[in-house]
Formats: sequence, structure tokens, C-alpha cells
Amino acid sequence: MFTAKRELDLTTNHESLVIGLFEKPEKFTGELAGLDEKFDGQLTELVRSGDLSAKLKNITKVHSFGKIGAKRLYFVGLGKEKELSFDKLRASFGKVFKQLKASKLEETAFYLDTFVTEEISGLDAAHALSEAMALATYQFDGYKQKSNEPEKRLEKVTVYCASLVEEDVKASLSVGYAFGKGTNSARTLVNTPGNLLTATDMANYATDLAVKYDFDLEILEKAEIEKLGMGAFLAVNKGSEEPPKMIVLKYQGKEEWTDVIGLVGKGITFDTGGYSIKTKAGIVGMKTDMGGAAAVLGAMEIIGEIRPEQNVVAVIPSTDNMISGGAFKPDDVITSMNGKTIEVLNTDAEGRLVLADAVTYAKHHGANYLVDVATLTGGVITALGLHTTGAMTNHDGLYKQVLDSAVEAGEQMWQLPLFETEKERVRNSKVADLNNSPGSEGHALVAGAFIGEFTEGTPWVHLDIAGTATTSKDHDLGPAGATGVMTRTLALFVERFEPIEK
Repeated sequence: MFTAKRELDLTTNHESLVIGLFEKPEKFTGELAGLDEKFDGQLTELVRSGDLSAKLKNITKVHSFGKIGAKRLYFVGLGKEKELSFDKLRASFGKVFKQLKASKLEETAFYLDTFVTEEISGLDAAHALSEAMALATYQFDGYKQKSNEPEKRLEKVTVYCASLVEEDVKASLSVGYAFGKGTNSARTLVNTPGNLLTATDMANYATDLAVKYDFDLEILEKAEIEKLGMGAFLAVNKGSEEPPKMIVLKYQGKEEWTDVIGLVGKGITFDTGGYSIKTKAGIVGMKTDMGGAAAVLGAMEIIGEIRPEQNVVAVIPSTDNMISGGAFKPDDVITSMNGKTIEVLNTDAEGRLVLADAVTYAKHHGANYLVDVATLTGGVITALGLHTTGAMTNHDGLYKQVLDSAVEAGEQMWQLPLFETEKERVRNSKVADLNNSPGSEGHALVAGAFIGEFTEGTPWVHLDIAGTATTSKDHDLGPAGATGVMTRTLALFVERFEPIEK
């Protein structure tokens, strides 16, 4: 896929050569001066006339007419050098890869030195390039009949970078691509219809990951789940014909099983709302209610590729939430794995129920820190819109590490409060220890507060991705549909994690 070379040879044949262009004096220098000479100074004239723009993410295609080995040049506008961030660079790469894909090119080259700044190293630029390639060229083929004509895909990328060792560039390209591919795996899981991605299918997917990356694997079947007393998880499954699965993947990157990070992802493969049934409009798209599980599985794929020196246990409670004569009902009282009883006031508040037992089980496997991810509430969309993940925490130090990772991943996040008032609301039941839905006011807050009741003091961050798990519009780093949000944030968090005081 990727080849790294130090010296740029303008005589080498390429379908295209991609070059970064900063706003600066209208004169090509260094290797680009030689390129301009090949074009008899006409590239400089294009800049001066405004036909070759350095405006951020502006892309200009110039045919070479045989003056160099590459058939065409793509100039990528990067704006002012001091204002270019890693996030902007990644998006710029994404936009050019979308154009290369639309042009049905199978091979290209990048002159990486032209994308490097004082703040963005060559290795960082290589990571941004390969991550953007994976993300921007992703597509979910779906289930339409396929054309007999083979589809052309970009399969070979040569990266020229004179200032770096080739092996270092290759390593950075490999890591960036792993981050992109892991996110794409999460996207595909979320895009897959519920009838083709049951809890059993998700367990099989996790099994394949375990085999590929040598993870420890545990799949709890219904009888084992019952034996362990996971009444909250089992209640959600009661209306289903599909058996539930509690999926556990373990990655041990340290000699001792200490400082264990627990990643918990909501795996509701389809959510009808149960007897608190969703509207006919609201029920469409509920195949995406396992976005948290997808993010965790995608992150585990990245972890399997980059092998960080950390310990991770991933726990995914997977079932659908269906309606039948045996389904759980409002007013039911159920008992969770940790012994707390729960009054069910809303069967559509099922995600927090399955997460309650999953959080407890992650602690059972030694998790010292917890991050749960879930498409949990419409309330977070009301509060933060469709581009920002809502976060809650009981530990500011742990939250900062997750936030820093989200910033690096380019995924917006905003912390919501965890006040005693919301804790008291979920504890307000005349017949049980907790209730699962004390009202629509501050819905995102009480949902997080409910999950927090099962952390029992373990440092914890809750991520509500109900608004960010999908998008209705194409963007620089992918198409409309599933976003794979939080996949890269979780992987970066694990990779960068520093043990904290509890």
C-alpha cells in the first residue's frame, strides 16, 4: 500500500503527484523551484494569477503534459503555515483523497516535505496522510446488486520525504492507517442492518478479532449471564428471540494485570423501545444503537495493531430490545449484578440497564479505570447538537486524558455536570434502590448519573454519542452514515494513558 522514499525524482512515472502549498511569497523554492523550472516558470504565473490558490483545502489539478514523470499534479492549499493544525492537515489530506478516488486513480505520490511545518513534523504529517486516506476513501457498499465491471481503488501510495528515515516514515504511515481502518470497521458495524448483525454476529466478530490479535476472549451465554445475576441485562433481552451475549476481550500489554483500562460499549443491535415503543419515525435508524460497541471493537482493532504497553479489558453487552408477551414492562423491578434493584419506568431507557451490568462485569475483570461509550439519549442531542459528544465523569484527571485524546483525534467533546441532584433523582424510587428514568428533564444527565451508580468509586468517564455516531452529510473524512466516532479517541487514550491517583 505505502512506499516511502527520501529523494523526489521528478522523472518517476506516477498517475499523480500531490504537493502542499502554503500562503507565502509567490516563488517556489527548494525542490519546488526545480519543479517550476520544468514548467518554464508557469507554476509561479499560476500562483500570481490566482489560478493556483493556497487557500486552506483548495485543490488545483494541473496536467504535466509530459514535462515530468507524473501525469498530473494536485496542489493542496494549506493556508497560512503558522495556522495549520494537525486536524486541518488531516482534513486537507481527506479532501484530496476524495478527489483522487473520484478520479478513479489507482496510484499516487505525495511530496510530504511540502506539508511539514515547525509544529507538524514529517512523522505527524505521515500519520495524518495515511489516517485520512483510510477515512476519506471509506464506503459502505451495502446490498445492491454489484456491477460486473471491477471498481478501481487507490492501492499504491508513494511518500517522498527527504528529511526522514524511510523506515520511520513507513512506521508512521502504518500506525495512521491502522487508526483509520479501525474507525472504518466501526463504521461498517454501525451501518450493518440489525437483521444481519445480531448479538451472535457481534460475538463472532469479536471472536475473529481475538484470533487475529491474540486477545483473551470470553463470550457469556444466557445461562452463564443468569448464573451471574445480570438481571438488568437479561431484562432488556426478555422480549427477544435472539440470545444475549456478554462479550469480553482482554489485551495484556504489561507483564502484570494492573492499571487495567475498562472500555464498555453499549451493544443494542436494534432498539424498538420495548413497550415504551418509539414513534414510526424514531424507530428508523435504530440499527445504529450499537455504536458504542462498534467504537470499542474498532479501538480494540487499533490496539491489536499498535500493541501499546497497557492493559485493556473490553466489555460489550449485546442484545436487541424487542417486544413480545415476555418482554419487560414499565413498573417491573429487576436486580442488577451488583445487587442493586431497579424500578423500570421506561423500557426505552434500556442502554443504561445493559451498561450497569457491563460496568460491574468490567470491574469483575479487574478494571481500575472505566470509559463507557453509548448512543444513549436524545437529550444529549438537544443539549449539544449533532457534532459534539457529551461526557460525564467522577474523576477530572481521567476525563482530561480522554479529552486530550479526543482533541488529537479531531472529535468534539463537552463535559456535562454530574451533580448530586441528578444522583438523587435516579435514587428516587419507593420500591427499589434506583429508577431507570426519572423524567425527560436533563435526560442526558440522569442517564449518565444512573450508570455512575455502578462504578462504585472507580474513576470513570461516560461518553454519550447519540448525536455523533452518524451524520447525514458527506464530509472531508468520510461519507454520510456511520462516523465511527470515539474509536480513535479510545485508542489514543489507551496508547497515551498515564496511571492516575484515585
